[in-house]
Amino acid sequence: MRFKRIGSIAILALAEVALQSSPADAAPRNRRRAENQQDRIARGVGRGQLTARETARLETREARLNGKIRDMRQDNGGSLTPRERARFDRRQNQISRDIYRQKHDAQTAPR
Repeated sequence: MRFKRIGSIAILALAEVALQSSPADAAPRNRRRAENQQDRIARGVGRGQLTARETARLETREARLNGKIRDMRQDNGGSLTPRERARFDRRQNQISRDIYRQKHDAQTAPR
């Protein structure tokens, strides 16, 4: 019985810490996500799944979004509001879907 109580307390403490994550914690998460998407684009180029035009479009959209995020952070003292974060998450989701679609369409880069 005592071990159940200790386990429950530990789980509640971990959940509380997770729920209290600060907006600054979102910056590394966004950075990792942007890096992951860049890696996906690079793999698509390497495998010939993306043409030069598709790559340029995806890279431009990704760079534009990252610039907007950077500018918004500077304007807000280093963090984003929850509303802004949700907006940028939706845009990153759209870019992610576009990367998938472009990699899996019938177009291939000449080898």
